[in-house]
Amino acid sequence: MLNIHATAIIEEGASIAKTVVVGAYAFVGKEVSIGEGSSIGRGAHIEGRTTIGANCKIFPLASIGTAPQDLKYDGEPTRLIIGDRVTIREFCQINIGTVGGGGVTRIGDDCLLMGHVHVAHDNQIGAGCIIANFVALAGHVEIGDFAVIGGMSAIHQFTRIGSYAMIAGASAVSQDIPPFVLAEGNRAKVKGLNLIGLRRRFSREAIDALKPIYKEVFRTQSAPATAARKALDRGGLSREAGSFCEFIVASKRGVARAHLAQEKEEV
Repeated sequence: MLNIHATAIIEEGASIAKTVVVGAYAFVGKEVSIGEGSSIGRGAHIEGRTTIGANCKIFPLASIGTAPQDLKYDGEPTRLIIGDRVTIREFCQINIGTVGGGGVTRIGDDCLLMGHVHVAHDNQIGAGCIIANFVALAGHVEIGDFAVIGGMSAIHQFTRIGSYAMIAGASAVSQDIPPFVLAEGNRAKVKGLNLIGLRRRFSREAIDALKPIYKEVFRTQSAPATAARKALDRGGLSREAGSFCEFIVASKRGVARAHLAQEKEEV
């Protein structure tokens, strides 16, 4: 049975599963779809062609599915897709996509977006990501699975952040951050492998296989892409080391350089 507060506004055409809870003064637009077990907090605003998965928690005053802050956007029927078990805290703002960016903003399963996070148009956020308070993601950002973005960080448009990477708080990221690394600063530099995060999800053997490849790519006079390409051509890499090198070789913005003075204990 639907549990919708009497003051909530649900436009005709919205698709809301029977177990959804909608709080006081919330707004749900006519093109919105919300999955089983999800809850919409007081005063939350959800519009556009937005799909929200099962067991999501939308906290009060979040603004979801609104038009992109892109002057080229002209009302095209683009989308926002949010996976299952996603938590979106107070005052988050998440925009739909644009035609030029593929038409879809996407947030994967099991993500946590803390208060005041801004997710701009055409972002592609993987599963299990944690994005802390006041983070601003510009348009067309790509974030891999299980990445962590520290509070008050800003991510430049078209930047990629690899899976299992961690961005320290108050960082400004303008170049790609490879998977498995820790980065910080303005502009953000790579400090070393994200060893604490890796130990939570990977075997000792997998981490040990990453360490020499990290050193080969970032402790060399060669450009990271050149060193990564040499490692791939040589072959014999572990799955994680291979994906690390492939990410770097595929970078269009270039990857952040290593902060050599601070990485001694973190590789």
